[in-house]
Amino acid sequence: MYLATLMLLGSGELGREFAISAKRLGCRVIACDRYDDAPAMQVADAREVFSMLDGTALRAAVEKHRPDYVVPEIEAIDTAMLATLEGEGWRIVPSAKAVQLTMNRDGIRDFAAGELGLTTSRYIFAETRKEAMAAGVGLPAVVKPVMSSSGKGQSVARTEAELGTAFDHAIANMRGDRPRVIVEQFIDFDYEITLLTVATKDGVLFCPPIGHRQEGGDYRESWQPAPMDAAVLASAQEQATRVVTALGGFGLFGVEFFVAGNQAIFSELSPRPHDTGMVTLIGQSPNEFELHLRAILGLPIPAITLPGPAASAVILATSESSDFGYSGVDDALALGGDVRLFAKPTTLKNRRMGVALARGETVDEAITLAKATAGCINIH
Repeated sequence: MYLATLMLLGSGELGREFAISAKRLGCRVIACDRYDDAPAMQVADAREVFSMLDGTALRAAVEKHRPDYVVPEIEAIDTAMLATLEGEGWRIVPSAKAVQLTMNRDGIRDFAAGELGLTTSRYIFAETRKEAMAAGVGLPAVVKPVMSSSGKGQSVARTEAELGTAFDHAIANMRGDRPRVIVEQFIDFDYEITLLTVATKDGVLFCPPIGHRQEGGDYRESWQPAPMDAAVLASAQEQATRVVTALGGFGLFGVEFFVAGNQAIFSELSPRPHDTGMVTLIGQSPNEFELHLRAILGLPIPAITLPGPAASAVILATSESSDFGYSGVDDALALGGDVRLFAKPTTLKNRRMGVALARGETVDEAITLAKATAGCINIH
């Protein structure tokens, strides 16, 4: 009856788009998250509500639904249980090793820099305020929790005293139960990119590079293609190939790089579709969610095409509420772009509630239209 059964661990906006792609190909989707009525649950065949860090509940859900593939969408998961399940024959996407190493910034950074020799910034890990203040990577420095998402807990310290304040901020906003931060050299980069990298049974594929602007550690706009030197792009692709091949498994990886001069400097990696990659919903074919699905299932992947420049801009809430509505959608669509509202059940200050998408003759034109489209949407 179904092509395959997929269990999503985490059911936010990225999981929602992945679930839609999976349903179009006749898959059965089980959406799991720590709260009910999460975006992907609204389009799935079944749902389970539990903390992904609860290994006992995670095993119970897997044994109940018996998925062909377990597909993590978030970082905060009991990865030890995933490794155990994989050892028992359950298929973890892309692999338990990949999820374990990328769940925390210390794992993937040590793996990329130490084992693979990729170019990274100078960094140390700190578990106390004193260790953070004695980091020795130079100032300014970026301080982040080893486990977080969407930029939560990230800040820039410009003095030694600010390193202590940044440590406190990171610990207060971390996810999980590991009070540890990464203190890394601030890279005076020219721009940063996400290189969507697809590990398939037939080899590694790349999407056109995605540029993005961050604010408070979270992305605000992304655009595709990001104009960049061919040699720098080739270096990024070579580094991305090395890391995804070493992590193992099939699927789409969001590999982030800083670009400074003629250097592509490895930053972070997510073994799943990336938030900046939502721009592919309007510009690229197949989009990042379709690519992730096809790679997981071992299906043929056509040539990845991008007819012209495209951009995305986030739609943010300004306050916390469980009783809210939207207006301005008609004005937004009248501009000629598109809108995706995620239907999250509650708002939080600066929570991403939707994204505006646009095409243009140039990257700048696409960004301008995406931002104007997002600006029409009011959450009240």
